Amino acid sequence: MGLRFANPVGLAAGLDKNAEYIDALAALGFGFLEVGTVTPRAQPGNPRPRLFRLPEREALINRLGFNNVGLDAFLANVRRARWKGVLGINIGRNADTPPERAIDDYEAGLRAVYPYASYVTLNVSSPNTKGLRTLQQGDQIELLLRRLSGVREELSSNGRRKPLVLKVAPDLADAEIEAIADAVLRHGIEGLIATNTSTSREGVEGLRHAGEAGGLSGAPIRARATRVLAQFARLLGGRVALIGCGGILSREDAREKIAAGAALVQLYTGLIYRGPGLVSECVSAFRAR
Repeated sequence: MGLRFANPVGLAAGLDKNAEYIDALAALGFGFLEVGTVTPRAQPGNPRPRLFRLPEREALINRLGFNNVGLDAFLANVRRARWKGVLGINIGRNADTPPERAIDDYEAGLRAVYPYASYVTLNVSSPNTKGLRTLQQGDQIELLLRRLSGVREELSSNGRRKPLVLKVAPDLADAEIEAIADAVLRHGIEGLIATNTSTSREGVEGLRHAGEAGGLSGAPIRARATRVLAQFARLLGGRVALIGCGGILSREDAREKIAAGAALVQLYTGLIYRGPGLVSECVSAFRAR
């Protein structure tokens, strides 16, 4: 992506949705941070309770729904941070934006965050905003990437070109993966995050909270996320930077993502169960290559 990372282990989006804790999180040893998801307008997200632990399987289910303070307050927080490392900003659409105007929200987000981001992630894979995942499909992903790659060219005409990254779901069918890979190459998208949370409940059946709506993360989705990562690696052939995310709770899990084609990895649920020591443990997986 044309970026220099202090190390290849990053924080996934969703933990610091409002970019309020950049300096503190950077002190944990991450090589890069991704903040957001931020939407053009502030919104409260889905009703509480909306976050559930399944400790027997080192998993979480969340249906937060892009709760955030909106672009203006979010960017004020980014400007206050002292940390100067690689900062990804993850953008999405407001829940009340009509589906036919969803791409307008992404364009507004891209234009606003562009001066402040090292890279910009397009989140089209959260299961917690109704209709959002349709943006991964067929004509929709084509329209989204065509519009935003054009906006990026406009924004970079008088300055530095910022990488665009697409974050995808772990629940994609093979044909959907192939279509997304084709669109990513055609529109010059520099990075792809595999993956977001899953709507599957495989591996947590019968547990307390397993029936809650939302996205499943943590150990139970590791294999599912790695399978999608490996398929994209095969189709993209090193032409796009791959970021492995989903089910990383140990050094061995990070090594599995590397073997599947990841150049970088991101943590979230693993931090809840393993603590910040997981960061340096995963950095050691890359040093051992």
